[in-house]
Amino acid sequence: MTVVKWNVRAGAYYDSVVLMQLQRGLLGLPGVLDAGVVMATPANRDLLAANNLLPEVVTANPDDLLIVVKAESDASADDAIGKVDELLARRKSSTVSQDFRPRSLSAAVKQLPEANWVLISVPGRYAAGVAREALELNKHVFLYSDNVSLEDEIALKKAARDKGLLVMGPDCGTAIINGIGLGFANRVRRGSIGVVGASGTGTQAVTAHIHELGGGISHAIGTGGRDLKSDVGAITAHQALDALARDDETKVIVLISKPPSPDVATNLISAAQGTGKPVVIYFIGYPPPARKIGNLQFAISLSEAAEIAVNSNWELVSGQELPITNYYLRGLFSGGTLAYETLLGLQSFLSPIYSNAPITNYQLLEDPLHSKAHTIIDLGDEFFMVGRLHPMIDNDLRIRRMKQEAADPEVGMILFDVVLGEGSHLDPAGELVPVIKEIRDSRLEIEFVAMVIGTDDDPQNLQSQVSQLQDAGVTVFRTAAEAVEYISLRFSASKKNEFTHVNLDQLKQPLAAINVGLESFYDSLISQGAQAVHVEWKPPASGNEKMAALLARMKSKS
Repeated sequence: MTVVKWNVRAGAYYDSVVLMQLQRGLLGLPGVLDAGVVMATPANRDLLAANNLLPEVVTANPDDLLIVVKAESDASADDAIGKVDELLARRKSSTVSQDFRPRSLSAAVKQLPEANWVLISVPGRYAAGVAREALELNKHVFLYSDNVSLEDEIALKKAARDKGLLVMGPDCGTAIINGIGLGFANRVRRGSIGVVGASGTGTQAVTAHIHELGGGISHAIGTGGRDLKSDVGAITAHQALDALARDDETKVIVLISKPPSPDVATNLISAAQGTGKPVVIYFIGYPPPARKIGNLQFAISLSEAAEIAVNSNWELVSGQELPITNYYLRGLFSGGTLAYETLLGLQSFLSPIYSNAPITNYQLLEDPLHSKAHTIIDLGDEFFMVGRLHPMIDNDLRIRRMKQEAADPEVGMILFDVVLGEGSHLDPAGELVPVIKEIRDSRLEIEFVAMVIGTDDDPQNLQSQVSQLQDAGVTVFRTAAEAVEYISLRFSASKKNEFTHVNLDQLKQPLAAINVGLESFYDSLISQGAQAVHVEWKPPASGNEKMAALLARMKSKS
């Protein structure tokens, strides 16, 4: 017959590594069949119950240490419970450093004033408070802790951005700063490739493969998994891109993420275009607009992202000197598939973008007769075809819509297709060019772009069609991919970042950090040759939330 005994230590906090080691120590004792050593949170209590290690009579608060032992006999169970303090003391005597350890973040800063980084891995309900204190002390934050509220994350990142500081996380597992790995980073050589990662293991996979291929990492800046969600808006990712773009030692940037929100992805891709450096992008589960556009190259796997970065020698293609800013694109298509392919490519660069033939529901143009923002219209859709010839034969509807779009002062570019071949209008350019010239006479700033589909043997005379359009000032392409690349560059973000720059000198200084939470992170820093101080952190007011809130209010008034 087995026996289950337990011990509750009120307000006794230990990090998860200590708890794991204590549990292993108990499991190694004679007669012990199973053991659980956890902070008594509801989730941890549920796990113990699922493993038949939580008697109904046990009462404990989330900030209490709960030790449960299942043994072969009362004597074995009592002996194991009695050895808890001995096991804890044995572990403490075997730690790497016996230096004085401060008990607060402010005391740690006094002990290591050159530290620019604070690593935080305390329980989530306390993590935001520690991060807030670190920002008040003007320190960058590596926030490993999870279970931080979305509201706290947004507030922390906005506060950091205003001060030119980084908050990597919450739930950020990996970063490499100036050659020193934070969290679960791999040891890789220094080099010229910078990484922005909203995926911890993804960042590890890419940086490790870069190392294997002979490349090296300048910095790998983690963001936390929620950074690329709409609510957060990729605050840290934008800061990281900006920092790596300004870093002379970073020649290539790799941007990786779990599936991002579409609007955030669009803004981030636009920001990547604006870096002026080669950027390799892999958004898992997000359809790439092309394989390569300007200074951007899109990967289809983590390993390929690393390979492209290491072998990046492609020539950069720049747009015209004056990008189109504060204007919208209107696309008027006779070919439904051409409209779809163009929308698929441009949705990664232009936001918001609408269509009467949308790819996603949020792109649906409610009234096909009236465009808004960036719009791609399939004029061959059945909505327009009632009592009309197809626009490949009859240009009347497109001509009317061109004039309508040109009358909108927010429109800066009109895109259209000209599809030649049997059955099509015998001289589409001959009908469209006079209208284009008329529009440009009144609004010279409007740019016209056309994609011409056809062959030299078509009855419309391909070269004549292209020449007529070019003579009227139309930029002509033969494929949708070429047009998409050109348009994306013309509309690329040219505005300056509206946030305080991260101080590059702090990124390049020998890393010195303060660790609050998992002692293994401190041990890792020391083993890599970094300066570090470990804080002997305990929950405020021994976990009494009311008392902790009172103390926080008193501190804010002092």
